[in-house]
Amino acid sequence: MLRKVLGITGGFLLVFSALARADEIQQKTVVTINEPVIVAGTTQVTLQPGRYVLKRLNNLNDRHFVVFYNEDMTKVFVTAMALNNYRLVPTDKTVLKYWETPKGNPPALRAWFPSGERWGQEFVYPKGLAEIIARQANAPVLIAEAKTEKELETAPIREVEPSGKEVPLEEAYVAPPAAAPEPAPVEVAAAPPPAEPLPATGSPIFDIGLLGMIAAGAGMLLRKIS
Repeated sequence: MLRKVLGITGGFLLVFSALARADEIQQKTVVTINEPVIVAGTTQVTLQPGRYVLKRLNNLNDRHFVVFYNEDMTKVFVTAMALNNYRLVPTDKTVLKYWETPKGNPPALRAWFPSGERWGQEFVYPKGLAEIIARQANAPVLIAEAKTEKELETAPIREVEPSGKEVPLEEAYVAPPAAAPEPAPVEVAAAPPPAEPLPATGSPIFDIGLLGMIAAGAGMLLRKIS
């Protein structure tokens, strides 16, 4: 099941330099972060400025897990869940997008697009933090509740709106308009049957006889006059 496409607008945009590179097979990217960034899975961490490795694990359907390592991949900071996200125009640089958070807090990582890829990952947040981000950004945020990474594999994913209302993911996107119903067939009245010919009123012999009588009468009248 592919998720309908999430439009990412607003927030912070950070495009990494050529130091950022992606491995298309493992979906692995090395990035340099120059400001603190919030990332959350079953736990919440704030990544400090430095170099990190982001690696996407292949999971079921469009639900993936992204592991955040230190540069030499000897330490895992957090494993975050994400859903597929699509961009129309890929770039040759790795792109991270951020959620705005309340003043005085670091931005929260919203999405990751490896260089040259149309498909990226949009991150899912735990309820409390997602509600704060949604209010601040005035936009719905992906949310899932789980205590362990195993639970995240099957936890229902929803969106929390700025009002705090939670919407099932299947209902969060407007379905394309249904095709207009075809007009009901109009009943056409049947054409009247052709008129039947009227029956003859009498034999033509009567007409012939009448003409003969008129001619005989005219002959007698002529004889008398002569």
